[in-house]
Amino acid sequence: MTNNQPAPDGVMRLINGYWATGVIGAAATHRVFTHLENGADTAAQVAARAEISERGAQGLLDGLVSVELVVLQAGRYRNSPEASAFLVEGTPASLAGFAKLKLQHTGSLADLPEVVRLGGPLAGGETEVADNPHWEGIVPAIAAVSVPAADAGVRALGIADAGEISILDVGGGSGIYSSIWLKANAAARATQLDWEPINAIARRLVAEHGVADRFTTLDGDFHTTDFGTAQYDIAVYSHIAHQENAESNIEVFTRLREALKPGGALVVADYIVDDQRSAPAFPLLFALEMLLKSNEGGTWRRSDYRDWLVKAGFEDVSFHAAPPATMVIAR
Repeated sequence: MTNNQPAPDGVMRLINGYWATGVIGAAATHRVFTHLENGADTAAQVAARAEISERGAQGLLDGLVSVELVVLQAGRYRNSPEASAFLVEGTPASLAGFAKLKLQHTGSLADLPEVVRLGGPLAGGETEVADNPHWEGIVPAIAAVSVPAADAGVRALGIADAGEISILDVGGGSGIYSSIWLKANAAARATQLDWEPINAIARRLVAEHGVADRFTTLDGDFHTTDFGTAQYDIAVYSHIAHQENAESNIEVFTRLREALKPGGALVVADYIVDDQRSAPAFPLLFALEMLLKSNEGGTWRRSDYRDWLVKAGFEDVSFHAAPPATMVIAR
């Protein structure tokens, strides 16, 4: 290797990137980040609290140091600031459940070469159904992904000082938007439209936030359910647009505009790429997940959203950072 030749370390790290998913998912499964946060700082202590082998604990800690989620100093281990913020259990922003969920998905990557060749999923696309037995695990696990956008919405929309507002959350899943926004505004009320089994989970999770008395659910499919006319001050359409095609998104946006009161706002949160498809990094990678799992979904550009919303009748469209997502507000 000459002095001008790059080292293979970076490429090797990327090729072995599935190990990052593995070590984080395994560590979350055994609550390693939570044990570290609560004072365990050696492999022996982590092993004892997690009830795993000391050899296994040492392997996890080595891997977590490698991916920079755990810091080793003077022979003692501690969480990085990112791990403390997002991988310790018991907080709304915890991604520990999401890490465990993603560990279960790694096997599907073996299909990616053929999926790329065909331009779509091998078995006709992942079909979401109301009676999916996995909702009980999936819905709480992905709730934390929406926390940054929900928090950003509180600030951008001035929800805390908005008074008696009504909110419609389409496909709201865990009810995380309603939970955060109703806690921010004691006069607000929210309605979630989703399938009945998911709404049942949402009612339980929203109750844990102490705002269930102002939260109602509407069972149904957003493709066919009537949203009403001029009923809501705010409507939410979060992490749904990526699974729909342009025509479907325009149609739903049009019905949501009709459901809003004059001056009302539509909030769309999703993984959105810039118009050149050069950034941000995570939404660019997420496009491959849509290729694996959907027939027509994708990570759409800012210009796509602006065009769809204008066609739906909105006049003012703005974009707000809510990493890893982008929040769009349309009026």
